[in-house]
Amino acid sequence: MKTPRTFLQRLRSYYALFTIGFAGFLIALAVLEQEGMPRVWIGHLFMFATIVLYATLGVLSRTSNVLEYYVAGRRVPAMFNGMATAADWISAASFISLAGGLYLHGFDGLAYIMGWTGGYCLVAILIAPYLRKFSQYTIPDFLAARYGGAGDSSNKGGRAVRILAVAATIIVSFTYVVAQIYAVGLIASRFTGVDFSVGIFLGLASILVCSFLGGMRAITWTQVAQYIIILVAFLIPAIWLSGKHTDNPIPQVAYGKLLPKLSAREAVLIDDAKEAEVRAIFRRRADDYDARIRALPASWEAGRVEVQRKLDSVKLRNASLLEIRAAERGLIAYPKDADAAAREWADARAQNLARAEPITPHATPYPGDAETSDIKRNNFLALVFCLMLGTAALPHILMRSYTTPSVHETRVSVLWTLFFILLIYLTIPALAVLVKYDIYNSLVGSDFAHLPNWVSYWTNVDKVNPLFSITDVNGDGIVQLAEITIDADVLVLATPEIAGLPYVISGLVAAGGLAAALSTADGLLLAISNALSHDIYYKIVDRGASTQKRVTISKLLLLAVAFIAAYAASTKPGDILSLVGAAFSLAAATLFPALVLGVFWKRANHQGAIAGMVAGFTVCVYYMLHTNPVLGGSAAGQWFHIAPISAGIFGVPAGLLTMAVVSLLTPAPDRQTNALVDYIRAPEL
Repeated sequence: MKTPRTFLQRLRSYYALFTIGFAGFLIALAVLEQEGMPRVWIGHLFMFATIVLYATLGVLSRTSNVLEYYVAGRRVPAMFNGMATAADWISAASFISLAGGLYLHGFDGLAYIMGWTGGYCLVAILIAPYLRKFSQYTIPDFLAARYGGAGDSSNKGGRAVRILAVAATIIVSFTYVVAQIYAVGLIASRFTGVDFSVGIFLGLASILVCSFLGGMRAITWTQVAQYIIILVAFLIPAIWLSGKHTDNPIPQVAYGKLLPKLSAREAVLIDDAKEAEVRAIFRRRADDYDARIRALPASWEAGRVEVQRKLDSVKLRNASLLEIRAAERGLIAYPKDADAAAREWADARAQNLARAEPITPHATPYPGDAETSDIKRNNFLALVFCLMLGTAALPHILMRSYTTPSVHETRVSVLWTLFFILLIYLTIPALAVLVKYDIYNSLVGSDFAHLPNWVSYWTNVDKVNPLFSITDVNGDGIVQLAEITIDADVLVLATPEIAGLPYVISGLVAAGGLAAALSTADGLLLAISNALSHDIYYKIVDRGASTQKRVTISKLLLLAVAFIAAYAASTKPGDILSLVGAAFSLAAATLFPALVLGVFWKRANHQGAIAGMVAGFTVCVYYMLHTNPVLGGSAAGQWFHIAPISAGIFGVPAGLLTMAVVSLLTPAPDRQTNALVDYIRAPEL
């Protein structure tokens, strides 16, 4: 008699077949491209096929069971939970923006790699196993029970902590999910040709079909498939470029050989007279904007008259329709008043000053004079600190601790997660070096009359806020490095075309970026909706709600939050890495002290938790508002020259110190709370 296969064996078979089928799909599209299939069809096929795949998994995994909807029935094997968590973690910031950040900032960009991977060590050691031992559904659940009295988590203290934890979960997750949906719009607009805003809502449909129908169960099995796509999509271009430039197909090993060559090329460009000429032009432009700002409001009035005169002139001489429209656009784009002119000209001055800066060597840590170097080093360490502690407090990641069968499986799952993340994260620095070397040697120094096709593709993706631009500033017909601007969010998506790979690989990378954004967005939206439905509606509003009603409420709330986030993303609030960095600082400052002290310090009580969460959040938000120009602040208000993205460096100590002091000044927790702490800290037998 044939022995029935175990659940783990069946899963391995299913995903092995999926991988084989996906490989066959890629080969089929490659053959069709060789036979002349239009590129736009290939892009549409990739987008359509992957979205249909996720939708199918979502429909097959639909459920109304509370345990399945919130925590996937607590039966996800460690390896597959590790893959799902890795997909949840490898967001649009990691897949799309991180290599671009390393390309632009060199050594300084390694702070993201170190902070995010180091944070998982904290998750494994400090938090994940204890949450699994607690065996509930959400992070606010744990905090309310720990700080409200284990016997009755609905009392006044527990309720206040729960509400604060829900508020923190919503703010952190919402900030993060907006970045993911922004990335979905970017990818959809590039590979389907639709408007950016339309692309956002198309991607939203595929997000909802998973998380809305099946909750954590649907998201988990979809994320395993998404991780496979992410891994293949990221590794193929990196392996190709590695083989092209180093004759070694292992990019993680080979790129060290390329760094000296890149440094030599940088030295040539630093001494190039044409590069210096272009940078001098940008410096003069910055000086011109500075003079116009100082002469306000007269300079604004003179400029408006000049733009109007130019429009009248082209109309009087019967110029072509194109010239007339260009003059009209110039008048429309001109600042509406002197205040608007001050803001726009200040931004333009800053952009020109940035482009006038000399090349920063890629492998040089903290370049600059002694003072500048110290500031850069301090910001590097502060960012690593915030990303590590923020990782250890992200609600959508910690929720996955509840989905494994046991505490031991949770520990093993975190190990698998680190392994699957490192497959990508060890490749990211290599890809940044490989692409930079390719651009510095293939594009820089080439003729403007013979630019590669990918340049025109990417300059037309977003004409209002160009992601890539290249302009002959000094009019010599030759491309200088200073004449190229490339957004961090576009580098990975454009890598296959930069490398000269077939367009089918571009479609694959887009599918990988889409999978990264969708997998994280699914987890974030579920974290928000579960916090609202379980912790607010069920635990506070209606304790008698049926399981069916609780799941229905969660689905409706998920739908509402998704549309609000999509609208926020359509306004293009900032680059992806900045949004994500803000989310990590907020998570670290608000949730990390309460989570860690809740496990390791019995004296911590609900008064301390409330005070610590409020203090950490307040300090963090104040610093962001006070120092971020986008939020109305000024860089002059920075403390110790720390950038606003690392606001958690001040919020975390404020939260820890406040929580400790208030806890010591107020009554100790009751016996039941201490028993709960002993229980979650006791080794599992």
